[in-house]
Amino acid sequence: MLANSLVELDRNHLIHPVASWRGHEQAGVRLLTHGQGATVRDGQGRELIDGFAGLWCVNAGYGQPKVIEAATRQMQDLCYATGYFGLGSEPAVRLAARLAEAAPGDLDHVYFTLGGSDAVDSTIRFVRYYWHARGLPQKQHFISVEQGYHGSSTAGAGLTALPAFHAGFGVPYDWQHKIPTHDLYRNPVGNDPQTVIAASRQHLLDKVEELGGPEHVAAFYVEPIQGSGGVLVPPPGWMAAMRDLCASLDILFIADEVITAFGRTGPLFACADEGIVPDFITTAKGLTSGYVPMGAVFMSDHVYQVIADGAGKAAVGHGQTYSAHPVSAAVGLAVLDLYQDELLENGQVMGQRLQAGLASLSDHPLVGDVRGRGMLAAIELVTDKDAKTRLPAAADPANRIFDRAWDQGVVLRAFGWGVLGYAPPLCCTADEIDQIVERTRRVLDLTLGDPDIRAAMR
Repeated sequence: MLANSLVELDRNHLIHPVASWRGHEQAGVRLLTHGQGATVRDGQGRELIDGFAGLWCVNAGYGQPKVIEAATRQMQDLCYATGYFGLGSEPAVRLAARLAEAAPGDLDHVYFTLGGSDAVDSTIRFVRYYWHARGLPQKQHFISVEQGYHGSSTAGAGLTALPAFHAGFGVPYDWQHKIPTHDLYRNPVGNDPQTVIAASRQHLLDKVEELGGPEHVAAFYVEPIQGSGGVLVPPPGWMAAMRDLCASLDILFIADEVITAFGRTGPLFACADEGIVPDFITTAKGLTSGYVPMGAVFMSDHVYQVIADGAGKAAVGHGQTYSAHPVSAAVGLAVLDLYQDELLENGQVMGQRLQAGLASLSDHPLVGDVRGRGMLAAIELVTDKDAKTRLPAAADPANRIFDRAWDQGVVLRAFGWGVLGYAPPLCCTADEIDQIVERTRRVLDLTLGDPDIRAAMR
């Protein structure tokens, strides 16, 4: 089928996620046709380095033979097995066991979902069940962090703290609350790590008090690095301090590692960076490297035992048709092998190269901040470095910069307020990392030449 025919079919029938529907109808779809390693090819035959790994997810890179073979073999042997009625499949059992072994602390129990959004929704249900089982149903308030992202499902979107996911949807609910972000670049208290940590602790204490005390607060949700909020990296010690505070208040601590897990920041789980053990971890994306849908909730043993005892012989009424899907689990096992055998080590080396390369762009007139950890990074653009003035909204940075990067042969995330996001596959070579940096430099130079940007410069 001709590419232009596909564009018309797309306009007429396919609803794209988080898109302006009218805007997409006008612009049309960019078709991707092939992927190999860290590169993709579009419908015009253009080769691009995927500096964003699809949607923070193709951590292992495209076209890995061992992953394809594992999926093919499992489809031939057993294409589906339900987890209901006490049934299961070998890949799902083995993947749960290996993940539990690799997870920190007592996160010994794994519930498989279809992706990150329903992993978050699953934790909301499990948290409520836990407190009811403990005889504390009044612990019903949930707190998350401004600029955080916890999916776009009905409940998860309320924990998400980005306006586009609230407008017109009737969320957040009255049991969902926020505290200010730890953003070091634009924090009102400055960028001293200990000051920011102290401020965040106080914000959480104040919010808990506002809600009637810890006896009314069920859980606190946070990403180790806020991804869709602009790749906001907390100061060292922040996660550990917030985890310790929640433990002292008897509030469950949920680490949303949908973006950060599976080598994205260096280790298999970003929580390992500070040696913390949450009550739950949510994952997806890198779990199967985006080859097939799957997410996972890691549940600590102490939470599991309370829920199991609370239910007794009754069923815990939560499930999905495709939970623990055998093909997804087989892919997860193959991807986990790749991580542990080669990709975590390569990702750590390439992550250092990426951070250093992007940091070398700090002297560019448009660059206000460069931040990140491992193979997760961002550049924040400004028109005045001292005042930290954002790019003018009329410049439409989300679209203009994405388009310009595409033309330069690199896929990146362009946020609407002038932040460029990076999350390359862990299989990247040194040359590919260097090309990401060099092509970004060209994008910055071209953007600096725009009349509306130059007019806004100070």
